[in-house]
Amino acid sequence: MNLFKRKKKKEKIYNNPWEKYYEEGKETIDIPDISIYEYLERHYIKNEYAIAINYFNQKTTYRELINKIDLCARALVSYGVRENDVVSVCLPNVPEAIIAFYAINKVGAIANMMHPLSAEVEIKDSLIRTNTVLFITLNITFNKVENIIDETKIYKTIIVSPKDSMPTFLGLGYMLTKELSLNIPKDNEKYMLWNDFIQRGYKYNKKCLKPRKLDDDAVILHSGGTTGTPKSIVLTNGNINAIMEEAKICFPNLNTKDTFLSILPLFHCFGLVVNVCAPLILGSTIALIPQFDPKRFDKLIKKYRPTVLLGVPTLFEALIKNPYMINYDMSYVTTVVSGGDSLTIEKNQEVNKFLEEHNCSARIMQGYGMTETTGPAAIGFNNSDKLGSIGIPLPSTDIKILNIETMEEMRYGEIGEICITGPTVMSRYLNDKKETDNIIKVHEDGRRWVHTGDLGYMDEDGVLFYVQRMKRMIITSGYNVYPSHIEKVLEEHEFVESCGVIGIPDPYKVEVPKAFIVLKKGVEATPETTKILKDYCYKNLSKYMIPKKFEYRDSLPKTLVGKIDYRKLEK
Repeated sequence: MNLFKRKKKKEKIYNNPWEKYYEEGKETIDIPDISIYEYLERHYIKNEYAIAINYFNQKTTYRELINKIDLCARALVSYGVRENDVVSVCLPNVPEAIIAFYAINKVGAIANMMHPLSAEVEIKDSLIRTNTVLFITLNITFNKVENIIDETKIYKTIIVSPKDSMPTFLGLGYMLTKELSLNIPKDNEKYMLWNDFIQRGYKYNKKCLKPRKLDDDAVILHSGGTTGTPKSIVLTNGNINAIMEEAKICFPNLNTKDTFLSILPLFHCFGLVVNVCAPLILGSTIALIPQFDPKRFDKLIKKYRPTVLLGVPTLFEALIKNPYMINYDMSYVTTVVSGGDSLTIEKNQEVNKFLEEHNCSARIMQGYGMTETTGPAAIGFNNSDKLGSIGIPLPSTDIKILNIETMEEMRYGEIGEICITGPTVMSRYLNDKKETDNIIKVHEDGRRWVHTGDLGYMDEDGVLFYVQRMKRMIITSGYNVYPSHIEKVLEEHEFVESCGVIGIPDPYKVEVPKAFIVLKKGVEATPETTKILKDYCYKNLSKYMIPKKFEYRDSLPKTLVGKIDYRKLEK
């Protein structure tokens, strides 16, 4: 529910940017029936000479960005990319990732956003599962790609270097220190360097814009789903355009004078939608950070002077612990938002104290959402940002709390499953109707509701509070990690008889995986065994999924019905 809609004016305790919106009697937002690219094109004209991207002080205006997107789109079409084709993008936070994302959308294709640190087998599985036809990837991942590319349907791979958009001297330094040792092939039938690929766009003069509707597929992002096996989440043009409309309502004062520090990765929903798409629609500048080093966080803050800080709890932990931020004036920061994982009350208070001590009038706002809801579904503003809460539903989004057994709506203060509906609810899980039906259910009101698997409650003011996860999931640095997936991978190794994975506290990442392993008969628990298992994990798991600790047991504790007792492992 969105209690804020129903309160009489004299009863309202909030002072939210969308108060006037509801007073005018609006219950839904108007979502343009166009593509994500066309939505950007409509907005860029009034800001065409403003700075869109700042990458190592190499600045790109909105006009230049649109031109680069157009060249990339022409190159894509010239190499045979057609409407509804899937083009995979396996890049960190570099301008080419943004350019490619919008160019793919412009030609009516679907962008599959992938983690560049994915294991070789994960890259192959994603490319096959999505039927990718063209691949844009980072040069340092080439050795992985070369091993598996012939097992896919890809006919062209475009190789990007982080130096491609760097200033000249910085790019030269990167080449000398990082790239000389890489065995990157010259252009041939299979592979092409990014700059050569873009040159093809200059030679293609046919129309490349393909009009799309709001219900058409736009992007595929990845999460673990409710079963722990990797899921490919399909978002539509309308899903992302709806978030953009909500951003304009929620943050009406953000404009060309503002800079977003974009540290969160573009293959992550929070990073792509909130830290890239939204700033571009608001006309703000994206300070694009390809690799985050918490020890150098102070340098990023001082160099880019961002007015907007959006991040996961890990980012704010790095901020308040950085010794070089002492006495630094942060009065220019206007907006601070934490998402991707819950922020403890103690940490919330620490961050607010830090901001106050550094002359910043902003206070941290917590948000809540998931990739299946295109990112944020709730956020705290002013009096709705009660300590420990995750705010109120965004405009046009409704949230209710259901009894997990009876499916009846809970009263205020009662804990149940958090369920979300609105125009940002995903289209589906790719090729997985069963899992889609498990998480999205049509209720009596005829609307599609996401059953989040999270427990929470609403207070009498309609403010949402998160309690805990129903599903056994670890969140490390804002990433969802599913223990059952790690267990499955480890149990396929010849050394492992059985395995149980839990999350353990970590001072920086909040939680990290720990594996309890029963070895097969004849295998000894030695440092060499651990090294072999770690190397195996690096081959088959993303870096953030790899267990930080391995503990060997003769047996694992079991419940009365014979299942692994994870509660005992946690104790």
